[in-house]
Amino acid sequence: MIWCGLPARAQEIDKPVQNIDEDITAFGFTSDGRIAYAVNRPFRTKQYDLEHDDIWIQDANGKRRRIFMGDKFQRSTPFTYSVNSLRWSPNGHLLLAELFTATVDETGKTVDSTMTLVLDESGKEVHLGAGDNVIKDAANACWLLDNATIVYLSEVVKPKVLFSFHYVNRTGGPPGPVFEGRTFLDFVQRPGTNEAFAVERDRNLSGPPRLQRLDLLSQDDHEVATLDGYDGGLSLSPSGSKIAYYIDREAVEIRDLANPTRTARVRAGFGVFRWAPDETRLLLKRSIEKKSGDLVWIDLPPLTTRSAVDKDPPAVTQPTPIPLFRGLTFREFAISPDGRFIGVIAVGRRNLAVYPLPH
Repeated sequence: MIWCGLPARAQEIDKPVQNIDEDITAFGFTSDGRIAYAVNRPFRTKQYDLEHDDIWIQDANGKRRRIFMGDKFQRSTPFTYSVNSLRWSPNGHLLLAELFTATVDETGKTVDSTMTLVLDESGKEVHLGAGDNVIKDAANACWLLDNATIVYLSEVVKPKVLFSFHYVNRTGGPPGPVFEGRTFLDFVQRPGTNEAFAVERDRNLSGPPRLQRLDLLSQDDHEVATLDGYDGGLSLSPSGSKIAYYIDREAVEIRDLANPTRTARVRAGFGVFRWAPDETRLLLKRSIEKKSGDLVWIDLPPLTTRSAVDKDPPAVTQPTPIPLFRGLTFREFAISPDGRFIGVIAVGRRNLAVYPLPH
């Protein structure tokens, strides 16, 4: 993998304002300053060494409480899990915990899967209608504005190639499909709305990927643009006015959602990125999900209009990456909803440190 440019002077950063010294697997900020986080909890049975993560909440005043004890979470067959992500409901009282699980079947074979656990902020199980508090085979789940409806992706073409949308409501009624019969590569919800942007692809993978604007409640849709390529990383800017994604393993495309013909491309190298609060640059972790990498700022070029008859691909700029944290590596990072703080999970013991985000 080739990274762009030569290293620039590392950006200085202050001491952490918070530090949670635990072996943390995932975390999620709320808008009011709380943090939900999962802590690795290994334990042993007569036959297996298992992992069942605990879930904690740290309040804005620094007080911490464990709301979910992983060793109490048992199923009919032995299984192990780690928490992939934690997502808060719009009202900040409910949590979706995406779990990566490995189950041992009757033949002794290990079967991997993804499920989503639904809890309230006190740790009480949120049962979905008359059913369980777990949504099986559910990935990238999100809450709608009613704080009751959950929309999620379910794998259609394996391994993790194409997905379909489904929903379930915690107040009752059976689960069902959303945009039935259609398949998607990825989606991202616009915060504070029932709207999402998704990359659609036909099941045979014969046509080009298409960026769609979706209303997840009414199931209305509008095509935004046909994409030259899509390789992951779909991310909405803080204002919701722009969207970014990898078109291949090296280049990120940025698109104006009000005027989709206005785009730009930047060579960044493949990794995980988040938008800067002012939307002038991206913060890139130069490694894939759940793997360690350093953090660098990638400056974004101005967007330019591309004519419908223009057959030449847009130019790809190659900015010099600006290191953050003097090149130290991290396993995971996130920017708080207000853009003021950055949380990073260290390599090794994986403690969570929260710093003021430099601008």
